[in-house]
Amino acid sequence: MNILFQNKLTKFNNYQRPTLLFHPHVETIYPAIFRSVALKPYQRERITTPDDDFLDLDWIKQGSNKLVIISHGLEGNTERAYIKGMAKIFHDQQYDVLAWNYRGCSEEMNKQRRFYHSGATDDLDVVVQHALAQAYEEITLIGFSLGGNLTLKYLGEHKRDERIRKSVVFSVPMDLHSSCIQLGKSSNRLYAKRFLKTLKQKVRDKAALRNDLDISRIDQVTDLQSFDDQFTSVLHGYRDAVDYYTQCSSIRFAEYIQIPTLIVNALNDPFLSETCFPVQKLQHHPFVQLEVTTEGGHVGFAQFNKKNVFWSEERALHFVKHHD
Repeated sequence: MNILFQNKLTKFNNYQRPTLLFHPHVETIYPAIFRSVALKPYQRERITTPDDDFLDLDWIKQGSNKLVIISHGLEGNTERAYIKGMAKIFHDQQYDVLAWNYRGCSEEMNKQRRFYHSGATDDLDVVVQHALAQAYEEITLIGFSLGGNLTLKYLGEHKRDERIRKSVVFSVPMDLHSSCIQLGKSSNRLYAKRFLKTLKQKVRDKAALRNDLDISRIDQVTDLQSFDDQFTSVLHGYRDAVDYYTQCSSIRFAEYIQIPTLIVNALNDPFLSETCFPVQKLQHHPFVQLEVTTEGGHVGFAQFNKKNVFWSEERALHFVKHHD
């Protein structure tokens, strides 16, 4: 991130990475591989979507009137350590927790031709409405990466129920196109290759179940934007990848959010472009607070000697409990 851009920033937070995590890639990869979170077992619930598909929801209930709904990142699920860590800190503070799996991200392939994507707020709304029907008095939305973009877009485009009180998101690619370009850089080859491998496999698995999905050109797909051109945009009603990125980027929706919302992005996040830090656009926003850390990596924010509680979890809990 260039120094001229850094000088424009108005809000830095106090996160400092452990010395052992000396590089943004180490900050990003270490928690994903080595972190384990001891969490009470989920209670799985399968709900039906309006188009006769299903979503698998994982609950931890304790009779609270407060609920957090947690949305995971690209090719993630509710078993990821960053989801479980966030679930645990709120459960320990007497919240009920609902972590949900996107279409095709739980153990079973979804039924319909479509999958999930960065702007699929219709599915998030199904989850939210299902939770609201259970008489919670206070709901907080939390999202990571793709789930953060999804959360911000949802809040910006929907008239909220007054019981949806706050939102916290981390490592958000608020400008999807430039973030895709960023992820495609040679320094990020490891991540892009991994994402592309699992996404292509899901398409193959779906094609084995349905005869209305053309995968004849799948071997020609060599990067994420071409995958979005050939599959994501086609399956979800967009002209092409750029149209999909443009319509679904949360940077277009954040200004319309009307509940207290915290966005935390790290300057050294290898996935994020400069346009994912809309400091000037949000600096006078009455509800949205953009915090920029110098360190943290992508969905990292690790800290040691804190009983396996990460900084991002402490920050989210503090914002939800103390920000009016």
